[in-house]
Amino acid sequence: MGSSIQRKLVAAAARAQKGAVAPYSQFKVGAAVLTRRGRIITGANVESASYGLTCCAERVALFRALTSGFRDLVAVAVVAPTPGGPMPCGACRQLLAEYAPQAAVWVADSRDLARARRFTVRELLPRAFVLTPAARA
Repeated sequence: MGSSIQRKLVAAAARAQKGAVAPYSQFKVGAAVLTRRGRIITGANVESASYGLTCCAERVALFRALTSGFRDLVAVAVVAPTPGGPMPCGACRQLLAEYAPQAAVWVADSRDLARARRFTVRELLPRAFVLTPAARA
């Protein structure tokens, strides 16, 4: 993936961050996923007073992509105002391992998008739990 595509994806995540609903933590996160054909789908975190019902930006973007019929996800960007960029939580890592296992994952501090860091899903979750087709039967 070229650096111009990476910058475009990170910028899309930063724009998505503006739609975050974070009345409790004030910690606004934006995410964007990229399909093999260049389509970008975004999402932002949504909080609930019952914190367990809160949904991370990565999952919102991933769910939007999947429910819109996109299965060929090649990259993800996540931005928030935190040094070094926000790292996806365990739930987000698990879902990425299932639905975008080959994706590049870019994280960036929303105050310094030019310093995005790249990871693979496998680096973030090296021994992910995934069902094989035989186990699903």
